Amino acid sequence: MAKHDFPRLLIADKDHRIYDVPGLEAAGMKGGRFFRLDKRDLIKLPPDSELFMLPDRYPVGFDPVAGQYTRVQTNPFDEKNRPCYPVAAFICPGYTANFNPAYKESRSACLLPLFSYAAAAYYKGQVYAAGTRVDMERRQQLKGMDLQLVARNVKKFRKYFPGNRLVRHLETCALQYGCPAGRNFFLQRYECPLPTSPSCNSSCLGCISHQPENGCPATQERIKFVPAPEEIAEVALFHMREVKDPVVSFGQGCEGEPLMSGETIIKAVKIIRRATGKGVINMNTNASKPGIIERLFKAGMDSMRVSLNSVREEFYDKYYRPAGYSFSDVLSSIKKAKKSGGFISINYLVVPGFTDLVPEVDSLYVFLRRYGIDMIQWRNLNYDPAAYFKKMRIHPDENEMIGIDTLIASLKKGFPRLMHGYFNPSRGRIRRFRGRPGF
Repeated sequence: MAKHDFPRLLIADKDHRIYDVPGLEAAGMKGGRFFRLDKRDLIKLPPDSELFMLPDRYPVGFDPVAGQYTRVQTNPFDEKNRPCYPVAAFICPGYTANFNPAYKESRSACLLPLFSYAAAAYYKGQVYAAGTRVDMERRQQLKGMDLQLVARNVKKFRKYFPGNRLVRHLETCALQYGCPAGRNFFLQRYECPLPTSPSCNSSCLGCISHQPENGCPATQERIKFVPAPEEIAEVALFHMREVKDPVVSFGQGCEGEPLMSGETIIKAVKIIRRATGKGVINMNTNASKPGIIERLFKAGMDSMRVSLNSVREEFYDKYYRPAGYSFSDVLSSIKKAKKSGGFISINYLVVPGFTDLVPEVDSLYVFLRRYGIDMIQWRNLNYDPAAYFKKMRIHPDENEMIGIDTLIASLKKGFPRLMHGYFNPSRGRIRRFRGRPGF
């Protein structure tokens, strides 16, 4: 791979070898439209990120001589002219993608696995990705995780919690699935996951713990039982005692909707708050049950993160496919949580070419003003980017795409009291943000 002055297209062969293509600029894609990638759109591929080869797809680059985008069907480095494939970056937590890789699907293309796909490029001797850093905390970076300590503490915690089924479940998360949140529990730091619910009242297109038989495989198994309130409280209180500025969270990738186990969680929160006022008790949720939400905050819950792919009901319903609740219930839950004094985040699932569309941006501004949201967590939606626009029946106008970076910058200017990030904040982090001059 030679050095050059512009971001160059990356391709892969069937053996997963990666090449940069001379004379072709890297391109990004949003909503099926192609864009030339400028070096300002790119960051060095962050540590713990991965590169994917996308099967049954043709990479697309920009030919500056011809002045047009071109599809690369065969590997120019292969004497037998065998096929080549697009390269995508799965950016590690703390970063948000602003372009998907540019490609054309073959007729046999199947749905991509449930990951996010950022455009990748080769620039000045290194691999870059189309993304932006939204959170400086290293909470889920592998570099800071002592995996030998995780394994040692798994054995040690078995003695501390001999009959706790939730701890056994978290062992699987940490050791088998490599879940950063599960590992952090055994490392006794940051945020402790508290999965509780085997069931859900949504059928999200990109659910990572449950997919229909004819869908793409789920990336991890869902918890199969509801822990007792005492089991939940035992784990949470242990974490709160051992960690300086702790967060404990219901609603994880290895479960359904935590509000489906609402009565159990209310009991657990009461036990926790009778024992300590320390730390943040958070719930990651679809916010489908306003009555349960209100009771949770009365019991002592501190914060709520609501997952949204859109603040417009039409597109929310198409993605979440709610069963037994409506978008108005979600909005009612947010109102009740704010009235209870809760810290409210939205888990905003970013799709380049949709999230930064002018109609979506305008609706987001109205939503933020109306509901007084405290934080946006800019998370990548783990779903096939081309399939998303087809299934959502979105036909975006590229002239209405303002860019993810531009969107974030405009919100920081328009809403100076709004936090931005990727992770659920601790009390200390919230205090530091709110203690800034001029807040």
